Amino acid sequence: MYENLLYDVTDSVCRITLNRPQVYNALSPGLIGDITAAIEAAGTDEQVRVVVITGAGDKAFSSGADLKEGVTQAASSGGQLTLGDSLRETYHPMIRAIRNLPKPVIGRVNGVAAGAGCSLALACDVIICADEAYFSQIFVNIGLMPDAGSTFFLPRLIGPQRAFELCSTGRRVYGPEAAQLGLVSRSVPMADLDAAVDAVVGYYAGAATRAIGAMKKVLNQSLYSDLDHQLDQEADNQDLLGRSADAMEGIGAFLMKRKANFLGK
Repeated sequence: MYENLLYDVTDSVCRITLNRPQVYNALSPGLIGDITAAIEAAGTDEQVRVVVITGAGDKAFSSGADLKEGVTQAASSGGQLTLGDSLRETYHPMIRAIRNLPKPVIGRVNGVAAGAGCSLALACDVIICADEAYFSQIFVNIGLMPDAGSTFFLPRLIGPQRAFELCSTGRRVYGPEAAQLGLVSRSVPMADLDAAVDAVVGYYAGAATRAIGAMKKVLNQSLYSDLDHQLDQEADNQDLLGRSADAMEGIGAFLMKRKANFLGK
């Protein structure tokens, strides 16, 4: 189905693996388009209850934009394609697709996550990384500023001063420091990465998917909302969830003192 990534759905889990290890999973226009399409496919697949994004190989999640591909694309457009156009046409739909997906997205960061590759990781709902992996806002090294959502995600995750420091220096933040800063949910040795990710994925694969989707939407809105709006959003979404099969199952299980069997409906 996809030229630049691997797509697999097994036991309610959709695994999207960026598959350009020869260039450290650099984000070419083709790969970005594939990621966007894969996320949209996972969103419409009722079997999928959680999505995992990772990189092929043991060195990189994604090293960021494929500059060679970008230059080639600009040349083929007769020099008419600007960096802003590229962001609007490719990166923005990808990031929006992840944030708007009403299902949890887990970032399995197995190596370098630099530039737009770092932005892609930060767009995920939960990030589990290897201690050996690192994050870098490397844009400053080529005279550019962070994009693909990093200027939105970073200040909200680690505060404006730390965000400025990481953006303006481009320094590497390895897994343990990333966890300490709140950049990721958890950092573990590489040998334990799959087990740590599987534990999180296993939980979400059996959780109340509709409720989690509503939580994600309302929490996203809270970043630029006020209390009154959030209270209204909570009430509206809770009303919808209260009529769902999972809510009925959850309440029934609670009253009967048994474990709920959520079906994500």
